[in-house]
Amino acid sequence: MMFSELYSAYYNAVAAILKAAVDHPVTKSEIRSIVEEKAFGESILTIPASLEEERWPLLYTDGTTPLRHAPTLPMTTLEKRWLKAIASDPRVRLFGDGLPDFPDVEPLYRQEDVIVFDLFADGDPYGDAGYIERFRLILRAVREKFPLRIEMKGRRASPRKIELLPDHLEYSEKDDKFRLIGYTRRYGRNTVNLARILTCEAMETPEGFFRENAEPVPEEQVTVVMELTDRRNALERVLLHFASYRKEAVRLDGDRYRVSVTFDRDEEADILIRVLSFGPMVRVTAPESFIGLIRQKLIRQKSCGP
Repeated sequence: MMFSELYSAYYNAVAAILKAAVDHPVTKSEIRSIVEEKAFGESILTIPASLEEERWPLLYTDGTTPLRHAPTLPMTTLEKRWLKAIASDPRVRLFGDGLPDFPDVEPLYRQEDVIVFDLFADGDPYGDAGYIERFRLILRAVREKFPLRIEMKGRRASPRKIELLPDHLEYSEKDDKFRLIGYTRRYGRNTVNLARILTCEAMETPEGFFRENAEPVPEEQVTVVMELTDRRNALERVLLHFASYRKEAVRLDGDRYRVSVTFDRDEEADILIRVLSFGPMVRVTAPESFIGLIRQKLIRQKSCGP
């Protein structure tokens, strides 16, 4: 466990209630609203009752508190060490320079302590000043929804120019690359590798650009259903491997589980490789189209010989 339970969602929820009570008498509905926002679903059964019935002597019946000052939760040494370790990741620097330094502690781990297998060696140049500048502009464009004029390396020698309305950024852990997903007037949905971008600038919003692209057709979603037996931490490994996707895990019986993973159709080839990497530990039960892709892949592999 990385952080103390004293800094968990339960304590943060109660701290928010007490902070409000220092300012003004809190009502029952306000307490419930804070708990629903900051804690878990089942917390609504325990936190409000414990405060209102004064089992926790933190609130009076009129909604005021005996506290004179709002509660604070200062950082622990362990949290500082963790944040200092995270801040040393060159990818974090893409999002801003105002990162904590904490000169009084050592990082919990160093980047050279982490060894990643099966990772491409030509990842994006995260330390390059030009890359950082372009990344931050693209990130701002994604958030503020303004179009960009991009010049990037073409498949041949000559650069290629496009005008694109950014939608979101993707990161591939296997490729160690960022990709920009957006929409052009001519080709619709477009994917651009950030490392291929040579120049990037904000555009004046042209007439009709947003009208044509503000509501792009959503990508088709696919849900793959797998069954597995939780041996050798199979369940934990599968959930960790697909941590960036929407998923659901249901226990069937004993140590058998059903896991559903939902993704965009254009990611199907990558998901296929990921599923096959688990070998006989998982069995795909749906959809039939994805099962057919597995069969084709295995037949092609077998045809290559021993």
